[in-house]
Amino acid sequence: MTALLEVSGISVSFDGFRAINNLSFSIGPAELRAIIGPNGAGKTTFMDIVTGKTRPDEGSVTFGPRSISLLGMNEARIAREGIGRKFQRPTVFEDQSVQDNLILALKAARSPWRVLFWAPKPADLIRVKELAQEVGLADHLPRKAGELSHGQKQWLEIAMLLAQEPRLLLVDEPAAGMTPAEREQTTALLVSLAKTRAVVVVEHDMDFVRRLNCRVTVLHEGAVLAEGSLDHVTANPQVISVYLGRG
Repeated sequence: MTALLEVSGISVSFDGFRAINNLSFSIGPAELRAIIGPNGAGKTTFMDIVTGKTRPDEGSVTFGPRSISLLGMNEARIAREGIGRKFQRPTVFEDQSVQDNLILALKAARSPWRVLFWAPKPADLIRVKELAQEVGLADHLPRKAGELSHGQKQWLEIAMLLAQEPRLLLVDEPAAGMTPAEREQTTALLVSLAKTRAVVVVEHDMDFVRRLNCRVTVLHEGAVLAEGSLDHVTANPQVISVYLGRG
């Protein structure tokens, strides 16, 4: 199977500290992958490189069936190519309704001139309802986003990313701060989303990773330390030493 995202030999240093060190791995077009590792392992820097926030000193990052290079593209262009990133802290328009948040996120031609006269079409409203249904917010469309629970805000932001029709979702610690019921629903949501797109989850919560039941990549000092099932990587002596044995 051809990889959707191919990271090959990337390295990047900040003030002499090598945050990413000859990192290579690939992700399939419909795959759920968890990335774990101790603080400073390079997880955030990896996402920064893929989304265009940071440019590596060397290596290549290619995406899609035509293996286009992401290096040199800005963040907006990479997002248009089909890569969405969800940060740990949800960023939604709290004074706007759930429906309005989703309408604003819809993928559409929005030049400054068109924005002045743009209004959602019936098809847009149908799509908004579909997105809300997909993330479990169908009954909350009229509510202000600020009234939602922490977990519901996370789902709303995921729906806003889905409105952009991404082929790859990068999700940072989605389980943090959630109730047990919200964690269960988030697990089911991410597993479902990975049936039609690639989903990469950066997470510290090992119980949550186990529930995802997916391939796991362990990073350490900016490189891949181990890869495989959670049981496989957690039995690795090096992983136990540098990650699981801490604290």
